[in-house]
Amino acid sequence: MALFDFHRVIIKPTGRSLKTISVLNPLAIRKKGTRAKAIFALALVCFFWGTTWIASKEGVRHMPPLQMAGLRQLFGGMCYVLFFLVKGERWPKGKEWRSIFILSFLNFLIANGLSNWGVKYISAGLGSIIGAIFPLWLVVIGFFSAKSKMPTKAIIGLLLGFAGVCIIFYEHLQEFLNDDFRIGIILSLIATWGWAFGTIYTKSHAARFNPYFSIGLQMVVSGLSLTIASHTITGAMPLTSIPWQSWLAISYLVVFGSVISFVAYLFALQNLSTEQASLYAYVNPVVAVLLGWIIFSESLTPYIAVGGLVALLGVYLVNKAYKVPGSTTPETEGI
Repeated sequence: MALFDFHRVIIKPTGRSLKTISVLNPLAIRKKGTRAKAIFALALVCFFWGTTWIASKEGVRHMPPLQMAGLRQLFGGMCYVLFFLVKGERWPKGKEWRSIFILSFLNFLIANGLSNWGVKYISAGLGSIIGAIFPLWLVVIGFFSAKSKMPTKAIIGLLLGFAGVCIIFYEHLQEFLNDDFRIGIILSLIATWGWAFGTIYTKSHAARFNPYFSIGLQMVVSGLSLTIASHTITGAMPLTSIPWQSWLAISYLVVFGSVISFVAYLFALQNLSTEQASLYAYVNPVVAVLLGWIIFSESLTPYIAVGGLVALLGVYLVNKAYKVPGSTTPETEGI
């Protein structure tokens, strides 16, 4: 929507524009049609999955990051598993388990676990932007493995994406002298690599098994693994010593990040085009950056704003080039 159109719709609403705006009115959503409900569901996803970065940041301020990620995934995964068991869903068999274990390692243990660890040392907004550029790594990986020529739009998107990252980090050059900041960036980058390889594996090797039940099993497997790792590698707190702030963050991540938002995302995906449903991938970092600035007083400078927008534009062009917007599956921070 052009800036002029935005001004006309918001400031001087006509009957048609009022109808458009009313789609997002939660008090009247039950009276709306399926498409309006899908748009409202997508709006929930855009907001709640953006806030998961803030909840993760708050949680790891008070407890070991791997332990928090493990508990969050374990409880969230159990919600899915119990739901499908009640519905009588069959358990995976044979090679289907191999795919579940591999994806639990890539998508949750590496991608989600390390991204939670990373925001202990960097801002939630910065972590969310790094997480959003994972499609760029798909292009880099494809550059070395693809047999066909890379689309021009993908090349432009790749260059823009990394240019945006360079703009963001221009003002953080001095911070790279800080060990904690470097650790946070490295952990966050490795997390995006895990998600990129998980996406590639899902596309080419995943067994034909209920993908949503599979996600629940992946979360349980990775949740148990991270919980064990937190006790043996980084140290863990007794459950009775975990402060209420972390329990509140975990509860929020499970209820709003893993359950409500995921159901809303599936509903939006079923009733909107894939490209429309993928808009969450571009809105989430904006929500995370703004809320990080408001709640944690995180830095919000022109470099972050411009660099973030340029990086997201690059991601958009990459997705358009390959006709696979944003990822048709939820981002790691959302589930």
